[in-house]
Amino acid sequence: MDVRALMAQSVRINSERVAVIHGARRLTFREAWDRGVRLANALIGLGLKPGDRVASLEDNCIEAADLIQACSIANLVRVPLYARNAREAHVHMIGNTACRAVVVSAHYAQEIEAIRVDLPSVETVLVRDEGYEAWLAAHSDIEPEVAIHPEDYFVIRHTGGTTGKPKAVAYSQRSWLAACRDWFYIFPQVIEGDRCLHVGPISHGSGYQYLPVWLAGGCNVLLDHFDAAQMIDLIEHERIAFCQVSATMLRVLLDAPCSRGRDYSSLKCVLVGTAPIHQSTALAARDLLGNVLYQGYGQTEVLPIAFMGPEQWFADAEGSKPLLACGKVMPFALVDIWDEQNRSVPLGEIGEIVAKADGQMTAFWNNPEATAERMVDGWIKTGDIGRIDRNGYVYVVDRASDMIISGGYNIWPLDIERVLGAHPEIIEVAVFGVPHPKWGETPLAICVTAAERLVTEAELIRKVADELGGYMKPSRIVFQAEPLLRSAVGKVNRKKLRETYWQDSDRRVSGS
Repeated sequence: MDVRALMAQSVRINSERVAVIHGARRLTFREAWDRGVRLANALIGLGLKPGDRVASLEDNCIEAADLIQACSIANLVRVPLYARNAREAHVHMIGNTACRAVVVSAHYAQEIEAIRVDLPSVETVLVRDEGYEAWLAAHSDIEPEVAIHPEDYFVIRHTGGTTGKPKAVAYSQRSWLAACRDWFYIFPQVIEGDRCLHVGPISHGSGYQYLPVWLAGGCNVLLDHFDAAQMIDLIEHERIAFCQVSATMLRVLLDAPCSRGRDYSSLKCVLVGTAPIHQSTALAARDLLGNVLYQGYGQTEVLPIAFMGPEQWFADAEGSKPLLACGKVMPFALVDIWDEQNRSVPLGEIGEIVAKADGQMTAFWNNPEATAERMVDGWIKTGDIGRIDRNGYVYVVDRASDMIISGGYNIWPLDIERVLGAHPEIIEVAVFGVPHPKWGETPLAICVTAAERLVTEAELIRKVADELGGYMKPSRIVFQAEPLLRSAVGKVNRKKLRETYWQDSDRRVSGS
């Protein structure tokens, strides 16, 4: 099977149902598919052939949906760019994948124009300005005859790492369908007409939900930027059933005064992903939204790895701490914990999380060295340190590269972040190692609070010591009101945050 055939089948069955909503604009399946066919013909008319790569820089909008349909129809490979990336990252992503065309929203056009000279493979830059609609309507509405094979590449997504150049992960038609299918494995059934709200870009993580909702006859509702009040209004007025949010978004929604007394009864599934969620936030969200919270864990390279619904997440399971877990091992994924010699360790022991799934990468695009480093006998090494308990719950302890060694003790920043983040005055927190003359390294925490805070540094340090032990307590806590620095995909950028404290050191580790 291929993506185009399945999408076309849903169009035939659901032609007059609403498929895509953005603001006041609403498209039926027939209308959305017609726009995709016209754009596909336009791109083919520019000389693009099956397998050619097309980069895109856009927010959520009707035109972003056009491109998903068009590339599926014409068998072109999308290469989404991150709006928050620096120009150098755009050059790398476009150049490394040899994109022949770039499709860009008008308000991002200047960013692409500024690097045009550095993109020798790019033959066309399509700017979706005020002339786009007339240009699109001028192209044929007859679906082109293009051969598609399940092993053809479908999309190339780049990793959201905070060090080094982003690595390109190519999904085939088959692997993308598998990832999307498994993504919805434990979710409630999508019924025709169910609405899925996309707060994050459909070109990236939220795109895993776009296709399954389309195939089931649901409706994809697009929000071009996160705004808690607007999101709540859409949940109420559009009767949203599915949505995906980060833990930070969920915290903002909970703290918004307008979140109380609203109607959330339409919700079936609120997926929390991209970063760990504090148990206090999870419990508060359940109280507000109902028993609809799901949590998932995976990476661009392999997903999904672990998932859990509300019955598992908030369970009282002997031998487990579900509120601290990131999910349970998926039935259709192999998940294990390896030691430094790539050997499996017993349940309960800590090591590197590794996984195999139908929706995993086959290799990093144009990067055999990185592929050899991350893939071992078909297993993907995640770089995350964690454990699996006897009930199948998966716990992420931290990133291997973020471990702090203080006085000979291994300290995982995420443990400290969980404790500090549970305090009601802490909005978000980042912990990392800084040099220490006696211990080599010591934890430092940056805590985001409201401008008028009551909690003190001493109080928080004592809280960590009481809950985790004295050797785990931060030597210093820095308070700030502005949000933490984040990567292009919205993850807290510990590496950049810690650089300030290591400027006088020739290494990024320190020993006592």
